[in-house]
Amino acid sequence: MSKTVLYARVSTADQTLEHQRKQAEAAGFKIDQVVADHGVSGVSTKLAERSEGKRLFDILRPGDTLVVRWVDRLGRDYRDVSDSIRHFMRDGVVIKTVINGMVFDGATTDPIQQAVRDALIAFMAATAEAQAVATKEAQKAGIELAKVHPKKGAPAYRGRKPSYDREVFEKVTAMLDMDAGASAIAKETGLTRQTVLRIREERAGAEKALASWGM
Repeated sequence: MSKTVLYARVSTADQTLEHQRKQAEAAGFKIDQVVADHGVSGVSTKLAERSEGKRLFDILRPGDTLVVRWVDRLGRDYRDVSDSIRHFMRDGVVIKTVINGMVFDGATTDPIQQAVRDALIAFMAATAEAQAVATKEAQKAGIELAKVHPKKGAPAYRGRKPSYDREVFEKVTAMLDMDAGASAIAKETGLTRQTVLRIREERAGAEKALASWGM
């Protein structure tokens, strides 16, 4: 029996899982299963490498429908999004978006429809990556401006508040010093694997961020 699976990637406070599910249901989708990743970058982490995203490749079967709010929930890397959509289509899975009601179906046999579909996939995947790049550049520009010209009375720019406290940070660093793997540390501390990797690569920066927030 075919099923409809909603995949949600929750990366900011205004992209809650409940919000994405309600949007899908309001659009007429009857959701049988929800798969969600929290706090995972759609730029640096491929769908198949996310703790929950990779489950899609195991649970989706021919005839199933994969629902996403928009293609940027699958990712913000052009090649990853394109490859993921085409992988699912080859497996007989139909991908549908809540926004704009787009449908990507590998069962299409008409060459003209295939060409239009493939061009649309490429366009939407490229748009998702372009939006990510534009957002990152805007944030960078805003941060640099705040550093050079802080508003009167405004506190000094401290960057994003760490998602962990000092106790968790010290536990992570201790496990890293014992050569524990990122996945094992993430499971033990409740952090995402990406957060653990950031601490590993920029331990001094993580320490500085905790200090700047008085943690």
